[in-house]
Amino acid sequence: MTFKNAILFSAIAASLTAFGCGDAGTTANNSNAKANNTNVAANNSAVATTTAAPAATTNNAPTLSPAFKAYCLAMEKKDEAGIRKAYSKDTLDAFAEGMKEDGSKNLVEYLSTDNVTSALCEIRNEEIKGDEASAELKTAAIPNGERFIFVKEGSDWKLTNRSPALDAVKQTAQPAAISNTVK
Repeated sequence: MTFKNAILFSAIAASLTAFGCGDAGTTANNSNAKANNTNVAANNSAVATTTAAPAATTNNAPTLSPAFKAYCLAMEKKDEAGIRKAYSKDTLDAFAEGMKEDGSKNLVEYLSTDNVTSALCEIRNEEIKGDEASAELKTAAIPNGERFIFVKEGSDWKLTNRSPALDAVKQTAQPAAISNTVK
């Protein structure tokens, strides 16, 4: 899964959550809500919005940072060998399958929409548990950050295409899709 797909799955999850929380017969309610929102805006009333505060930086990912920075540099240079060196074997296998489906000629082409450069290549808040770790990554494609999994292969840390947030989206989306098909 590419970073672009990560963003897509996050948007789908938000849409499914919003859709799932709605009421099937809410056209009138929605009209009333829109009218109320217009009245509030017209009266210049203060409206408080709640957004999740970004997590505090607990560390600058001293262990995983070299692997991620090398990945960003390889992506920027379109260095196929460097990109392959940055990813885990399982992830490269998944990419090979995706490349076949997409008809991509190489990994650089397949990952071209990820928009990764060294201009925005940040990693922080690593958590290491044995041979698996996670850290929050920020790139141009995911400027607000997303936690991704790294695995240790031999003595090197490798980036994967796994993300705890995306795994949660997949688990949430599958039952919803199944329940919508059963009538």
